[in-house]
Amino acid sequence: MKTYKLLMVLVIASVVIAACTKEPENTKLNPKISTSQYKNLTSDSVIVYGFIISSGSGFSERGICYGLTEDPTTADNVVVCEEESTKSTFSVMLSGLTRLTTYHARAYGINGSTTIYGEDITITTPAALPVLANIIVPTLTATTNKGVTCSTDIDITDDGGPDATADITKRGVVYSTTANPTISSSKTEEGTGAGAFTSLLENLEGNKTYYLRAYATNTIGTSYSNQVSFTTPKTYATCTTVAPTAINKTTATFHGLINSNGGETISQSGFCYSLTADPTIADTKVVVTAVNNTLTAEITGLTANTTYHVRAFVTNSVGTNYGADMSFTTLANITKFWVVGGYNGWDNSDAALYIISTATDPESQGYINFTSTGAFKLTTDHSWDNAHTFGDDGTATGKLANPGSDISVPAIGYYLVKANASAMTYSLTATTWGIIGDATPGGWGAQTDMAYNATTKVFSLAAHLTSGGAFKFRGTSDWNVNYGSTNGSTLVAGGDNIAITSTDDYAITLDLSHPNAYTYSANRWGLIGDATGSWSADQNMAWDAVNHVFTITLDLVVGEMKFRANDDWVVDLGGNISALTAGGANIAVSTAGNYTITLDPWGLVATITKN
Repeated sequence: MKTYKLLMVLVIASVVIAACTKEPENTKLNPKISTSQYKNLTSDSVIVYGFIISSGSGFSERGICYGLTEDPTTADNVVVCEEESTKSTFSVMLSGLTRLTTYHARAYGINGSTTIYGEDITITTPAALPVLANIIVPTLTATTNKGVTCSTDIDITDDGGPDATADITKRGVVYSTTANPTISSSKTEEGTGAGAFTSLLENLEGNKTYYLRAYATNTIGTSYSNQVSFTTPKTYATCTTVAPTAINKTTATFHGLINSNGGETISQSGFCYSLTADPTIADTKVVVTAVNNTLTAEITGLTANTTYHVRAFVTNSVGTNYGADMSFTTLANITKFWVVGGYNGWDNSDAALYIISTATDPESQGYINFTSTGAFKLTTDHSWDNAHTFGDDGTATGKLANPGSDISVPAIGYYLVKANASAMTYSLTATTWGIIGDATPGGWGAQTDMAYNATTKVFSLAAHLTSGGAFKFRGTSDWNVNYGSTNGSTLVAGGDNIAITSTDDYAITLDLSHPNAYTYSANRWGLIGDATGSWSADQNMAWDAVNHVFTITLDLVVGEMKFRANDDWVVDLGGNISALTAGGANIAVSTAGNYTITLDPWGLVATITKN
């Protein structure tokens, strides 16, 4: 009985459990689709992607619809997806689009009698690449100076517009000896914009096959025309003349480069030169065999101080061609004599003073301060051998001989020494230097002498000069030795009078220590700076003839100042007042008061004394 009751309980429990786990009726989500993204956008096409979120009872068709207005439908433009329908993601290409246009697109799917749409996305097409018309094989021309040239007619029929966003920024042709050249190859640049134009290629090598395409570049990129190929004819070889080096009195080294053989064997190369421009092989010719296309020739037998013209040349079966004309001037036959004698202890070294000629004057000259009587000789080197040693010929008449006798110095003094190695003559002229002119204290009738400083090797003088007048430096009372100036501080023998535009005390120097490069200065001195009251106005100093300094007494305030010449910053002195330097630092004034200030512009020493 108990067993029967237990079986009944198990049966009832099984029925209850079965009833609780019975499967419900099948249910499905509503169909839903999304427009996910687009890729590979060009001026006339784009790939648009859709995504099926849920298929519901399934889609009989899916694709992309698009148009110019928001939320397009299948009543607008439609591209049906032909891909396998089991995939959730699908894509189609929209083609035939218009450049620079904004489109709206949506994914769609047809579910039974209902069309489901995804989100609206906007797509703006960019400009297009330029379009070029086909080109034809260009006309070739062989030239002497530009190799082979060719002219190509080009037409850009479409700039990729229609507006300025696609303007052509570069155009021309690209060319190479290998197929399909690009803008990274050799190219021409022929301006901007669309339309027809002509491009000229120059310096093509002879007897070579070239490939050529037209190109045009806008903001989108670069496009090319069709490719044409052509073979250039044999032409003139080309070369370059390089500037000559190692130019001396009678020698020079010529240089050149062979750029191209013109597609033909070079039969001869080298240089031609003459005294006139653009020499040819009918003038003086030097034949040179090129080494790695380099031409070099050492030329001798040239004339000193002469201008020559030179051109490299190359010859092949087509003819002779030349590089550009190069001119050069040989060095003058300049002679430098060291003056060696009792004044320097007969030291025949570079320590001796010298005289020298110029490119336009074969007579050497210079100034020597003979500090003792006695004699000297002239040497062109330091060997004392007969060929390079010059002295008096024994007649004491100003004639040189090798090695000759000692040349006598009649008295201690400052002499102009001249010697001519070609004419074998010499002269000594004793000088006494000073200034003379209507701007000077003595006028044109009396010279104001200058003092010589053997240490600095310059003459100096302080003098009151008058505005509206002029002066010159004079070394001899007969005016045979005098200097003026036509260019700043440079002196010229017999040169122009030196004008004075401001009446004042001047510090004057004359430097004759550099042969054929004689200079002077004539400076008014003053103080300038905020310590003197202003950086824009000088306080003029006066010459103290007793103490031989320029001086001024004035009130100074705390600040800085400098010594300045001629109310101009061309010449100024600063720094340590015991050793002033040109352009030196500002001089500080730390205490206000009344000061007396002095300046020795030759010794570069100043004093600043508070009164």
